[in-house]
Amino acid sequence: MNNELDTKILGMLGEANFLTIGTAVGNNPSAANVYFGNDGFDIYFFTFNPSRKAEQIRVNPEVQCVVRPEGSEGIKELQITGNATKIKDPDEIEKAYNMVCEVTEAFKPYMDDEFLKKNDVVGYYKIKPTVIKYVDFFEEKQFEWREFPENQVNLLTKIIKGGLRKIGLYLRAVRAPFFTATIAPVAVGAAVAYFNFKSFDWGLFGWTMLGAILAHAGTNLANDYSDHKTGNDESNKLFSPFNGGSRMIQAGLFSSTKVFILSVAMFLGAISIGLNLNTQLHGMPFAVSPLLWVGIAGVFLGIAYTGAPLRLSYNGFGDIAVMLGFGPVMALGSHYVQHAAIQPQLGWEFLPVLAASVPVGVLVGLILFINSFQDFNADREVGKRTWVVRTADTGTIADYSKPFAIYKGALYFTFLYVFVLGISGIVYSQFSTPWILIALLPFLLAKKAMNMGGTWLERWAEENADRQQLPYELLMVNVSTIGTHFMVGILLTIGYILGTIY
Repeated sequence: MNNELDTKILGMLGEANFLTIGTAVGNNPSAANVYFGNDGFDIYFFTFNPSRKAEQIRVNPEVQCVVRPEGSEGIKELQITGNATKIKDPDEIEKAYNMVCEVTEAFKPYMDDEFLKKNDVVGYYKIKPTVIKYVDFFEEKQFEWREFPENQVNLLTKIIKGGLRKIGLYLRAVRAPFFTATIAPVAVGAAVAYFNFKSFDWGLFGWTMLGAILAHAGTNLANDYSDHKTGNDESNKLFSPFNGGSRMIQAGLFSSTKVFILSVAMFLGAISIGLNLNTQLHGMPFAVSPLLWVGIAGVFLGIAYTGAPLRLSYNGFGDIAVMLGFGPVMALGSHYVQHAAIQPQLGWEFLPVLAASVPVGVLVGLILFINSFQDFNADREVGKRTWVVRTADTGTIADYSKPFAIYKGALYFTFLYVFVLGISGIVYSQFSTPWILIALLPFLLAKKAMNMGGTWLERWAEENADRQQLPYELLMVNVSTIGTHFMVGILLTIGYILGTIY
């Protein structure tokens, strides 16, 4: 330990009040200035958790910092390599808060905002240095190094954590939690097939599900790429886990080129699985069959949703494309694969599965529809004419009363439809089964979403409403809509299986 060097380093840290921090994930470097305080060699700073630097630190905690005291002549600075982590301990958060406030009170209104704290927008970070390079061109010894081996991360830990972070990165890029939108229709299609044919091929079902998920992943990535190119995601200041895309490009986690390449790879994977299934069922990859046409329709809708030149979501057809793609198209494909494997000699009776796919199709469209409430300003700014924009745009403040009435009406229609479909199973047991009436149970969750949405709508209409925070308070309605869709899909699946057994 060099006590003289330590004194010089701590002295320079004491003279400065802000530093430049460099972060990077992949080939996406970023730099930003932040105010900081220090406790010895440990450095504390504040930033917003959705910021680019915070997002990159979460994935890659290794940072580079430059500290140069204001007014210092020539080149006199600290170059710091270290590991940054988000502080979670309440006592240490309070410590970081006080340190930052001693340097500047510019961010105090945000740091004290209960809404921002509750929603984990406010963040405090600590940098533990591994190497500090002291630079002073006025001294005889212009470069000096201070190493901190105690702050070095164990190699094995680094490899394991790095691997897990990378897996999490790709799962976020494809928006894996939303694969429920694919699982539901594929499962419903397969369950109706089991109900119709009294037999099932699990291997083909597995490949069908994988192909559909890859197509969904490709659609999500293509959506992110296209919305980045139009500036839609960049202009969206009210993004959340349910709207505004994955934010991979905006957070500097993936380049737009990488997102595009991944999208193409996902679609190619889905296409290869579809052609392989067509080969197994009909002898040739491009044999003309319902599966081939369903596959073409699915890929077309996935690409055209936001991709040029059609950009369906920008012209008011996005909701319809999603309802078709994640309703009838996936359910029909799943059903046909089982039909062609089990009863190839008979004609394909597709009306039962087409009827069964309507509820999941409408509900997945409503997920997109209610998520568009938060996207309103960004969509309107870039000319994305979603149905929420078309029906809520008054030229000034959005009037969500019409789109919310559509949302409620579609929910009531869905459950009325399930009721009629279940009752029809009593009259015509080859078409449906009364067991699917269990899919009415999620109406309780849907009703709760409608009530929460109605209360939210009243608050939005108030003259003194905080329209910067209120969109985030709609998140529970977003969650409830997703839950309603998945529960209905799973209960329909169970209903058709029970209708086969009993």
